[in-house]
Amino acid sequence: MMDELYNYMMGEELEEVVVEEEISDSDIGEQAQLIVYNDDHNTFDWVIQCFREVLNHTLEQAEQLSLIIHFKGKATVKTAPRSVLKPKKDALVDRGLSAVIEE
Repeated sequence: MMDELYNYMMGEELEEVVVEEEISDSDIGEQAQLIVYNDDHNTFDWVIQCFREVLNHTLEQAEQLSLIIHFKGKATVKTAPRSVLKPKKDALVDRGLSAVIEE
């Protein structure tokens, strides 16, 4: 600020510079939900393990979500931009869980 004032007082012309910063979808993308559905073939232990490894949930979060899925039929297990959720959904599906992303 002082440099700008000094330059102005000395009659030097100031140059405006516009800086564009690239922002990825994961920084500002519209939020989406990763939803996991109940099924009849995955055990509670397996679902909990998947949530802990893929989603980095705590044991308590993973246990609560697995119970919600069991009793309600589905649960939102993570909310983030689609670009963040896509690899997590793919990893859960690869492990045999029924997962989708919804806007």
